[in-house]
Amino acid sequence: MVSDPCRKKVKAIIDALLSLADKQGYVTIDDLMVYFPNEDDDHESIRVVIVYLRNQGVEIIDSPALLDNKGDMSSGRSPVSSPFEGTEDTIGLYLKEMSQEPLLSMPEEQLIAQRIEQGRLAKIELASIDNDAQPERVAELQLLIAEGEEAWEHLIKANTRLVVSIAKRYIGRGIPFLDLIQEGNLGLIKAVEKFDYKRGFRFSTYATWWIRQSITRSISDQSRTIRIPVHMIDRIGELFRVHHELEQSLGRKPLAKEIAEKLNLSVEKVQWIMRISWPPLSLETPVGDDEESDLGMFVEDEENPSPIDVTYQSMMHEKIDEVLATLTPREARILRMRFGLDGGRAYTLEEVGLKFGLTRERIRQIEGKALRQLRHPYKARQLKDFL
Repeated sequence: MVSDPCRKKVKAIIDALLSLADKQGYVTIDDLMVYFPNEDDDHESIRVVIVYLRNQGVEIIDSPALLDNKGDMSSGRSPVSSPFEGTEDTIGLYLKEMSQEPLLSMPEEQLIAQRIEQGRLAKIELASIDNDAQPERVAELQLLIAEGEEAWEHLIKANTRLVVSIAKRYIGRGIPFLDLIQEGNLGLIKAVEKFDYKRGFRFSTYATWWIRQSITRSISDQSRTIRIPVHMIDRIGELFRVHHELEQSLGRKPLAKEIAEKLNLSVEKVQWIMRISWPPLSLETPVGDDEESDLGMFVEDEENPSPIDVTYQSMMHEKIDEVLATLTPREARILRMRFGLDGGRAYTLEEVGLKFGLTRERIRQIEGKALRQLRHPYKARQLKDFL
């Protein structure tokens, strides 16, 4: 962090480098090192200068030779683009890079947080001042903003290892490890924005909650086709942890009852949590070595009757029609209405009587006579297979 006595020196260096950028169109690392011969001692001042120059649109390059493929530059200050080159071992490269940033002590965290706050306040003041403001004050505010941005970046880089350590706990939840780290970094940024150093807490303690919340929320939103609430994601994680511990200690897969006792839950609750943790399968998932069949072909349609049931019902109705054909048309119709044989509801004696203009008693007599005919052994045998 740049101390107050060094601030004037840093401002003079910035002015000189800005003038150089206007002349040659860029600033090289060698140009920068001219003003900072002792890199280790001036490390923090260098970072403040780089942040300030980039905010002013100055391009910082390793060597002028790198400009050969870029064509002529029309302006001394152009937006800086530093794309991250692809690599097969992205995780290893990321871990190696972040491990170079030393961990911070609590006093260092508080000093950095103060610089971040000063930079935030300077940005607010700079946005509100008039055009007639003194150039010296504007330059001072711009330097405070650069220092605040450098401190912001420093605090984040120093805590990226915390993000990785938390992200490791959520491997295997349906999101790639690098994406977990990315989500954790978003939570870390949120923690930096909201951290209040005046309360006296360690930043890592405060940031852990934001990192964990960002990761669990992303798992809930992105890892499943059917979204599961965040609190259930935590419960599922706890269940899998207990399942793993019991499997290690018992030497076999634990029973739902054993997991339930460990978690102080009912067996039904444990079974339900295990069911919702299963990932959904597509009905188009290939089945078999030839992959000519898909899973949907083997899933029973519970809403519609099966072909066997349809055939059975058709044969039964045909046989009923044959048996009823041996009765008189009136007897057959009365039985159809009384027992709902035509797929409709069953009518009462009184309702049937109204249809035929007969009394309830007369309908009951006709019904009884028809049923006695159907109980004949020959006719009964034809319907026996359907009973």
